[in-house]
Amino acid sequence: MTKLSYTGPNLRRMTDPHGDEVRRLRTEEHLSVREIRARTGLGRNRVYELLRGVPPPERTRRPNARDDLRAEAVALRSTGHSVPEIAQRLGVSRSTAYLWVRHLPLHRDPEQEQQRRRAHSKTMTDAQWGAHREARDSARAATIAATAAWVKGLRYREVVLVGAALYWAEGSKAKPWRQHDCRVRFVNSDPALVGLFLRFVEALGERRAALRYRVSIHENADVEKAVRWWAEQVGVAPEDFQRTSLKRHQPKTVRMNTGETYRGCLSIEVPRSRRLYWKIEGIMKGMSDGVTDAGR
Repeated sequence: MTKLSYTGPNLRRMTDPHGDEVRRLRTEEHLSVREIRARTGLGRNRVYELLRGVPPPERTRRPNARDDLRAEAVALRSTGHSVPEIAQRLGVSRSTAYLWVRHLPLHRDPEQEQQRRRAHSKTMTDAQWGAHREARDSARAATIAATAAWVKGLRYREVVLVGAALYWAEGSKAKPWRQHDCRVRFVNSDPALVGLFLRFVEALGERRAALRYRVSIHENADVEKAVRWWAEQVGVAPEDFQRTSLKRHQPKTVRMNTGETYRGCLSIEVPRSRRLYWKIEGIMKGMSDGVTDAGR
């Protein structure tokens, strides 16, 4: 029987005179392929063949540039984010995000899921109605500007008539069971209406600095900031305001008047204002009588 000789790559590595040296440089001196080639003068392919099965040293391993992103993807998944949300947040494709987190089931807190659905619904609504809303808001702004230009400035008589009607709708009035309680006291949260009321009482001879101001606001709001804001609106010092009236906060009540724009209501009282109240009654009687006469 003829014995066959084997000259495959394993045998060549074992019999190559440079094999032991190349492997020693790799395992003992921890050199890279480039460094081994420079030391031995061997070609790249030959060095790789001689090092087959020998793991590279840690210092020559290239770090994965996406390891940090992968870890962040796992963290996002653990907090209830979906694959599309993770892909958008990290700037990667959905397939990549899926490969990173497919071993983690999606568990969402019911409240978080409700918030996510609301945010998604708002995004879809904005995308569908964005152009319509922009056109509507533009038309509204143009109409307001044109109408304001038509009004221009109010004359004395107009200020008195409009102010009296405003007070009769929003201000405090004497009740049938309390006919003699004729105090002029106006409470409102709209700075435009507050300014109009002040113009009205000034037109009837009252000094703005002599009025009494008080802020009424919920106790969990920024009280001092609200007082400063109202003081700036009416043009008096915050120190001239009376003690703030605090409303008790009800946690079960869902209130919309919250946040940075919530500043409560401003109460304005005119001291010794019985005669002024009588004047307002007379103005309203004169206007209502005029309407009644015109209708006959």
